[in-house]
Amino acid sequence: MDSLIFAINAVAPIMLLVIVGYYLKKLGWIKAEFAKSANRLVFHLFLPTMLFLNVYKISDFSGIDIDYIIYTALMLIAIFALSIGPVLLVEKKQNRRGVLLQASFRSNYALIGIPLAQSLRGDEGIMIATVLSAVTVPLLNILAVISLSAFHRDGERLSIKKILLDICKNPLIEGVALGLVILAIRTVFVKYNISFRISDITPLYTALEYLSDLTTPLALLMLGAQFEFSHVKQLQKEITFGTLMRTVIVPIVGIGTAYLFFGDRFNGAHFAAFVAVFATPVSVSSVPMAQEMGGDATLAGQLVIWTTLFSALSVFIISFLLRMAGVFS
Repeated sequence: MDSLIFAINAVAPIMLLVIVGYYLKKLGWIKAEFAKSANRLVFHLFLPTMLFLNVYKISDFSGIDIDYIIYTALMLIAIFALSIGPVLLVEKKQNRRGVLLQASFRSNYALIGIPLAQSLRGDEGIMIATVLSAVTVPLLNILAVISLSAFHRDGERLSIKKILLDICKNPLIEGVALGLVILAIRTVFVKYNISFRISDITPLYTALEYLSDLTTPLALLMLGAQFEFSHVKQLQKEITFGTLMRTVIVPIVGIGTAYLFFGDRFNGAHFAAFVAVFATPVSVSSVPMAQEMGGDATLAGQLVIWTTLFSALSVFIISFLLRMAGVFS
């Protein structure tokens, strides 16, 4: 019951903000052009700032067991590769293929995943999940860029050079990269007993936190403002496929493999991080990224909403089964 309550509490605020955005559009307070511009701000400014701060706030890498990080990275790459075939069979439109492929591996790790890990395993869970974010966030975004670039528009040839350029120019990856650079500099400062930190520049750090705090509510409001029930019927096949992949198949593969083959190697905190990566719904940031990179943003938004709804049940079932198996005892 605790797991069910948590799952509901995790997704309910998200859905409420989406509903508010939807009705603001119905009232005429949010226009289509404003929603697109706001999504552009989220993608190019707010999200990179949030990811930068998430990395910057990692306190220490020392003593970290990297086995679970390696497992997560390899499994995400495997899920990405294995999903290509089914996506090609299910969808014929290029700009939808990239969005469906993105939905198979790209979780809402920062918004739901890390808090979920904390709920499942407390301070140890959030520490493991936060450290993991330094690897998973850039990897998820690199794979997303590859997905959307490879299946850009009908008739366009695949360009490896363009994909690499898109990766290098991606604002989310740049935000994480800058965070890692500052984190490395901070490590040097600690070594040489230099006390200065970016957080000591209070006006700058506070401004960055303000920008970061805008990310989630604005992204969710714009998601609701761009949602149309009329699109559900014409996208029924894609929504069903993407939701099944994200909330059923990927959790079974990612978490099930860890339990069956490495159950004696990973502890409860590691599995809390796996739940955060493999069982949470599609990332909200997938919508502005799809919009900016020529993917079907309407489908991306539908997948965020429906996977968020169904993840409440799937997270509960997964958490319950892991508790029954003694992982979260």
